[in-house]
Amino acid sequence: MRAHGLTKRFGALVAVDRVDLRVPRANVYGFLGPNGSGKTTTIRMLCGLLTPSEGEVEVLGLRIPEQAEELRRRIGYMTQKFSLFEDLTVRENLEFLASVQDIPRAPAARRIDELVEQYHFADRQKQLAGTMSGGQKQRLALAGAVVQKPELLFLDEPTSAVDPESRRDFWEKLFDLADAGTTILVSTHYMDEAERCHRIAILDRGALVADGTPDELTRALAGRTLEVMAAQPRRAQKLLLDVPGVLSVAQIGNALRVLNDANGDAAARVKQALAAAGLEADVSASPPNLEDVFVSSTRGRDDAAEKAA
Repeated sequence: MRAHGLTKRFGALVAVDRVDLRVPRANVYGFLGPNGSGKTTTIRMLCGLLTPSEGEVEVLGLRIPEQAEELRRRIGYMTQKFSLFEDLTVRENLEFLASVQDIPRAPAARRIDELVEQYHFADRQKQLAGTMSGGQKQRLALAGAVVQKPELLFLDEPTSAVDPESRRDFWEKLFDLADAGTTILVSTHYMDEAERCHRIAILDRGALVADGTPDELTRALAGRTLEVMAAQPRRAQKLLLDVPGVLSVAQIGNALRVLNDANGDAAARVKQALAAAGLEADVSASPPNLEDVFVSSTRGRDDAAEKAA
């Protein structure tokens, strides 16, 4: 999948702003960003449901939106909200989706038998979808999205309404699909999910602000994250937020996590500010994580915009 200069405008609002993407085959590629960042709009353009205002898109060798109809036969799509029929049984939902995809009856029956086994519905085939738990509905929606064995699977914040155990099981299913050759593009706002992806893109107000493997993105912040153990963490936090070069200060238990806008003398400046205020604290380096990457990519962009203004 490749996109160049992908842009979508709704009147004066620029929802997606000149995004360039390259998604390798058989990878789990994550879209990370807050609500309103443009994740869903981008996904809808990539799968041909929404026409770009500008830019070029090629998905599975097809030009989009010109060949969107052909693309739809080769992809699966799962939305955040459960979108199957709650008054149909598990099997009836899968049979309906197979018929929509024009899968002949005998191959469809074999495929549904496979999915029932793989997604643990053997004893629930006759259960109405509307009576299932959130995690079960999620598994059924995923099974429905892959009933035609898609080459590419789009998932739009699929785990936002389920418990942690169901989320872990769901991600195991995604890696099974990737191992079998399916390319997966999944949007999320959970940092732990983003860390599972082979590559991630961070969107902020429609712009692509970071793109790479989780390891590449975190290594780029080496030397910019500190841990502060202070006797008065709330007071120390308020003080450090005003230190030049500090992007964020978050309390994690009894410790403060400090993200700076650049490497260099960050630790010295933090120590000096705390000492000048008479606050006792230990300051040490801390390895960066994806939350730091997200804050640096978005908040650093805010600071740059303010300086330009």
